[in-house]
Amino acid sequence: RPESTPDGYHPASPRLLLSLLATAFFLSMPAVASQALQLILRTVGPYTAVRYLNFAVGHGVGEPDEGETGDGMEAAVGLEEIAELVAEEASSVKGGRKQEGDLAPLSILSDTDSEDAGIAAPSLVSALEPRLYYGAVSDKVGEAAACWLARWGVDVVGREQSVHVRWDAADAGRSAAGSRKRTATAPSRFVEPVRNGAGPSGSAERRDWVIPFVWRCGGLSARWVRGLLSSDALFVKGEKERYDMAKTIVEMRRRKGIDEEEEREWEELFRTGIYYENMGIDDLMAISRDVSPTMGQHYVPLHVLQSAHWNQDVLRHRIMTRPSSTSSSPVSPPLSPSSREKELGLSLPTTEVAAVIEKDAAFFPVPADSSVRIGDSTAIDGGSLEGLFDAKEPTTIDAAPRKTGMPPSCEENFFGVGQQRFAVSTVASSSSSSSSSLAPSGKWTPHPPFRFAVEFWDVDALKEKSRLHSHTVWYAGSLYNVYVQVVRKKGVQLGVYLHRQSTVDPIPHMSAPVNGVSSRLIGVPSSNHGSGNGSNGRPSSAGASSSSAQQPQNNSGTSLQLSRSLTPTSTPNSSALGSSLLGGGASSNTLPATALSVAPQQPYRDPRPAVSAHFSIACASATGASLTRFTSAPDVFSVSQSWGWKSSSLRTEEYMEVGLDGMPSGQAMPAGREVSLRATVVLGVV
Repeated sequence: RPESTPDGYHPASPRLLLSLLATAFFLSMPAVASQALQLILRTVGPYTAVRYLNFAVGHGVGEPDEGETGDGMEAAVGLEEIAELVAEEASSVKGGRKQEGDLAPLSILSDTDSEDAGIAAPSLVSALEPRLYYGAVSDKVGEAAACWLARWGVDVVGREQSVHVRWDAADAGRSAAGSRKRTATAPSRFVEPVRNGAGPSGSAERRDWVIPFVWRCGGLSARWVRGLLSSDALFVKGEKERYDMAKTIVEMRRRKGIDEEEEREWEELFRTGIYYENMGIDDLMAISRDVSPTMGQHYVPLHVLQSAHWNQDVLRHRIMTRPSSTSSSPVSPPLSPSSREKELGLSLPTTEVAAVIEKDAAFFPVPADSSVRIGDSTAIDGGSLEGLFDAKEPTTIDAAPRKTGMPPSCEENFFGVGQQRFAVSTVASSSSSSSSSLAPSGKWTPHPPFRFAVEFWDVDALKEKSRLHSHTVWYAGSLYNVYVQVVRKKGVQLGVYLHRQSTVDPIPHMSAPVNGVSSRLIGVPSSNHGSGNGSNGRPSSAGASSSSAQQPQNNSGTSLQLSRSLTPTSTPNSSALGSSLLGGGASSNTLPATALSVAPQQPYRDPRPAVSAHFSIACASATGASLTRFTSAPDVFSVSQSWGWKSSSLRTEEYMEVGLDGMPSGQAMPAGREVSLRATVVLGVV
């Protein structure tokens, strides 16, 4: 807090750090710029993420926060005799934010009346404001903010919703009494400290915590709300939970007023941002009856749900009907005899996708092998100004960079966390453009991948070669789960693997917080697996033994070991199977704790012993300001087989207590310290 700043020091507020970064970059002072950037990346959180994101997309350092001394224009401590203070002239376009209460409920705003609160909405204010872009530095700040919002967004929305509902009730009471007041000044990014009374202006005792504006009006722009809710990296259990989260946020904003620009984003969000094809028929029917209380309209057009249901049946038919040597598909090339049993023939080359008549039809890329880190700061050490300019793309962990079909990290693709969904027209333009970031030789599929999230607790207590599993999901006729494993080989590495679960074996217990107490919206399961032979740039699988491949170095000095091994017939027991279960949680007597995992519904079962599937696993850092994404091209998954990676970059002090020698201390983290490993998985069959 400013009042606790020692004499002779200036408080390092987020706004000051951004100002320092921009000034140092402009004056070509790489050492100062690097230090400021490191401090920014280490302080991404609920009270700074939106400000940092605004800076990354060119909106400057923003207005001073509540609680900051002065008006934000005072001279830095020690530079009072040097700084030239210029009084800011009053301007009719000052601000650029809207606060809760600024919009009359259900009032349609014109372009001249609205001032979008967020990041990139077209309006009079944004048209008049200059765009302050600092190249790779801005992108790096944007990556960190986007990663944090993708990891923690689901937690923040619950807090914002509780405050929003409480304030709505208070506003309704004041409106009934004819005493409701509108805000006369530009709002802060932070809400007024919450009190124990009915609303923000209650007379009860002041609390020590405040709820920041993130999803509500006054936080992210509608475009960024759509981008994050559609993101493959968003930590949310499944598509139905994604839909519920989107509905909550949209209604929270609609109750403060209807904006035409925002409504266009919401229409796009519910039409393209959620993969209804991966929902059950019960969920589809429930959504078809879901009506917005503020608009009186369905969230999702009926034709979108009908199309999703049709595509479900098409995929089921392809899986359950064995192709003959003479059969051919109008949407895919014929299969060779060797691949007919494993592949469905769903992938299409770019040239064939470009020839599809429906230019608005959606296609999803079949990825190549890659391992990248987004939001990583260790590659920027301030050694030279060129070092700040070179980090224009996410840090590549592979031995050699390759064109994977993934565009470089930038605002357009939400700094690397945007969903991978492209219209036929976009794919067609990429095939004829040499400057396109999409690989012209890539493959595409008309079916969206299956997205789900997993969470692992008390990874520091995991014994070597023991496995901690996630919950089990059903997709395309098969069961899958994820597990982590500690490996001591050339140092301590943490492995993360995707496993095709046998339908006849017991479902493994899933990871759970101690005593089942957690504020999270999603629990984490536990499972086992293994598979493969050495191949650089390919995922590794856990097993009794593995043949080591090359160990490429990443820019942060951590190694990524890529190797394979076949899953043993008998898999090791999970380290936590001995935990005594208490209801839905687990006992604290044994760590890591586990809970019973319920088998998901299986509408049908894929009869093939082996399937061809591609997948990616994005592991967020404990703070959430960066993520490591491992991606595998289509590979063969036999029943009870696993593929994955083990890397020292995942074994950090954030998740595990590490001694002076760099090895695990053998002791669990202090009691009350709730740290989990969160990951999002994208899985598709071809």
